[in-house]
Amino acid sequence: MVPHLFVIDDFLRNADRVREEALTLNYSVTGHFPGLNSSEKVNIEGLDQIVSMLVREPVQPMWANDNSHACCRLSLAKDDRPGRIHVDQSHWSGILYLTRDEDCRGGTEFFRHKPTGTDRVPMDAESLKRAGYSTYEELQHDIIDKDALDRSKWEHTMTVPMRFNRLVLLQPHYWHTSGPSFGDSVVNGRLVYLMFFLRGQRSSGAAAAAS
Repeated sequence: MVPHLFVIDDFLRNADRVREEALTLNYSVTGHFPGLNSSEKVNIEGLDQIVSMLVREPVQPMWANDNSHACCRLSLAKDDRPGRIHVDQSHWSGILYLTRDEDCRGGTEFFRHKPTGTDRVPMDAESLKRAGYSTYEELQHDIIDKDALDRSKWEHTMTVPMRFNRLVLLQPHYWHTSGPSFGDSVVNGRLVYLMFFLRGQRSSGAAAAAS
């Protein structure tokens, strides 16, 4: 039995310092999400060890250059549009809210797919068949490619509200997306720090490369 969602308040002792660094970053990287990612990554020392302790299994960060791990994301009111309901290719994903409490709106949203009745990607052949598919390629085409932006196909089941220095740590095969964008600058906008982890202990070479 493994919980699929952890909500940790007051996660970082130095959250104010991380926010101050986030305010200085260059937000220029586009993707399938409202807003922009930072072109720089912010290393939080010991993060994978802390997350490993929380989820009770060893994890390693996804440091690939095209991955958003350790980037910040800024989403402003001008960027506000429904986010794609999706799953991540990681084993654990984390969203650390860096928005000031007085500016917070929404949070991280979870959904149930109405046509299949699923709240997550089926994890084995039997549950995939119950959802009406014989292959994951069929599921990808019907749900992720066609329905990700069609909110009539989804039931909103839960929102984890934003709060400064709150970490939302989830198993990302559950259908989810970001809440509304807001603000007009990095100071009062939707500002988060992103985390993506794979199971397993990273090698010493990878650790050295990341430092």
